[in-house]
Amino acid sequence: MTVEQARLPIGLFDSGVGGLTVLKALRQRMPCEDMLYLGDTARLPYGTKSSETIARYALQATSKLVERRIKLLVVACNTATSVALDTLREAYPGIPVIGVVEPGAQASCRASLQGRIAVIATESTIRGCAYHKAIHRLRPQAHIVGQACPLFVPLAEEGWVDGPIAESIAARYLDPIFKPASGSDRVETPDCLVLGCTHFPLLARAIRNVIGPDVVIVDSAATTAFAVHQELDARGLIHPQHGDDCGTTRFLTTDDVPRFARTGGLFLGTPIAPDEVELVDL
Repeated sequence: MTVEQARLPIGLFDSGVGGLTVLKALRQRMPCEDMLYLGDTARLPYGTKSSETIARYALQATSKLVERRIKLLVVACNTATSVALDTLREAYPGIPVIGVVEPGAQASCRASLQGRIAVIATESTIRGCAYHKAIHRLRPQAHIVGQACPLFVPLAEEGWVDGPIAESIAARYLDPIFKPASGSDRVETPDCLVLGCTHFPLLARAIRNVIGPDVVIVDSAATTAFAVHQELDARGLIHPQHGDDCGTTRFLTTDDVPRFARTGGLFLGTPIAPDEVELVDL
């Protein structure tokens, strides 16, 4: 690969701002890489759409990033990863494509001592059993329970990530799994919980308060960043570093720039100025 290719940005897309948790992990691991992030906020959420619609949206988002020239694509959306990863790889064979499901599955298999794993995600991700399949490829004897948590996405987008409202909704979803009715066998409750949506890490405190301190919570962002670093290194695409020169990040959104900047800052952990965000049409 050429030095010019190595200097191209890493492209990421998500249905909204949740994928910024992956961008944050990439920044921490590879601070000299340039990043180009697209949040398709006009069509949020993907998780309630049909597989055909999700695949079409994913192709359109990827096309916009490829137009700007990228060296690697991160599908920073569990729903799009579970539905459209193979479609994107077929459509763009010259660009490495990495999703968030496989790294999250690998992390859960390492974290679970007893092989009892719970996965929470959007309706589409749970319906497609993407995590079930990925975990079983690595650990065939694992016992997996999936739970769709569709209200977590709007809660995260609104910034209602802790307190009584968030915890009561989390309890409604998670109590049947982690606090079974009296007389049930508590030994069979999961020892690992996978946050199978990039929005869900913002609700980690509320989730932790519901499930207790003993369950390992797995967030695929850090493991995805590791997978990206490995792929770039294998292809000779690590950005050439010169002194203290660090990478830049550009943001694209399909709707409401001020809202993207305001909410996105919560996910990224640092402020985003509206003039750093470009409005685009897919």
